Formats: sequence, structure tokens, C-alpha cells
Amino acid sequence: MSGRYNIRLIDIIDAEATLAIYRPYVENTIISFEYEAPTLEEWHQRIAANTAGYPWLVCEVDGVIAGYAYGSTHRYRTAYSWSVESTVYVSEQFHRQGIARVLYETLLALLRIQGYMNVYAGIGMPNVKSESFHRALGFYDIGTFKKIGYKFGAWHDTLWLQLHLAEHTDNQPFPKKTAEVAQSTKFIEVIENANRKINQVR
Repeated sequence: MSGRYNIRLIDIIDAEATLAIYRPYVENTIISFEYEAPTLEEWHQRIAANTAGYPWLVCEVDGVIAGYAYGSTHRYRTAYSWSVESTVYVSEQFHRQGIARVLYETLLALLRIQGYMNVYAGIGMPNVKSESFHRALGFYDIGTFKKIGYKFGAWHDTLWLQLHLAEHTDNQPFPKKTAEVAQSTKFIEVIENANRKINQVR
């Protein structure tokens, strides 16, 4: 599929389109451990909560939302402030176009600019494709939660992977919120470079 690709930060008007991408993963797979897709109101709340501290990116193809990626809170105790969880979903009709990789690479670069140190990804098993995808980006296995999720009449493991974004040194400042850096030259350049890359791939 050809077209003009555009990666940008999410807007509240993207809620319905991004929820439509997520819903089949809830209803038809164990990629999400939710049983029912959120309502649109709940989805609005999730976007607002996540974008308060982390980037949430969308990829448009000729104005149609094809996929998204975002960071979210890993744990709520203060000492975990430098750690974040990562998520990416792409609409089935836009698979195998490199969208997930560019979204994820862009997300990781923005998190690095904000000052986050560790990124964690939890994968409902089995999911060989996601395992390979994360390892190709430098994530490494740190453990498996055995039979932690029950869905579709079976127990499922969750594999956890980690990526270090920067060297762990003492006296690290707290990460900045997305709004604090969104207008910075580095932040804008990362998104511009992502758009050049994804459109060159076509």
C-alpha cells in the first residue's frame, strides 16, 4: 500500500480511530489481557493520563490512523520514576509496512530525550513475532510470569523484556513531562527524521 505517511503526537480527535485499532486485539487475541475493549470515554481518559507524562504517537497513512505507540507508567513508587512501559499496535490492514518499527524507534528516542532510563515490555505468550520484534530493537529477556493470565479458556505466561536507554549514573534528574520537551529542537527533529525514514521506505 502506497501513500503519504505521517508520524505525530496523538490528538484527542484520534481517540475513536486508535480505539478501533485496539479493539480486535482485545476481542480476538491474547496480545491484550483485557476481556472487553474500553468505552470511548475510558479511552479518552487513558489518552489523557498517558500523555501527561509520556509520548503517544500515531502514524497516519493519507490521513487514516494506521497504528500507534506510547509509553506508560511502570510502577507508581517514586524510585521507579525513570522506568517506563512501552506499547505498540498497528491495524491489521497496515501490517508488514515497517510502521511498528518506526513508531517504536521514535518512541524510544523521545523517551531518551525526556530522561527515562529503562523501558519494559510485557508480552502475552505465545507471541513469537513480538518477541523477535523487541529483541531486534535491543530488548533482552528478564523473566517470565508463569500462567499469570487466563483468557479464552487457557492460562498464559507473560514474557518481560527490558531495554536500557542510557547509562545509569548517580544523581539523575527526574524525567521531564512530554509537554516540557515537545517544542524542543531535539524532540521535533526526532519526529521529522521518523517521517523522512518511513516515507523513504515506501
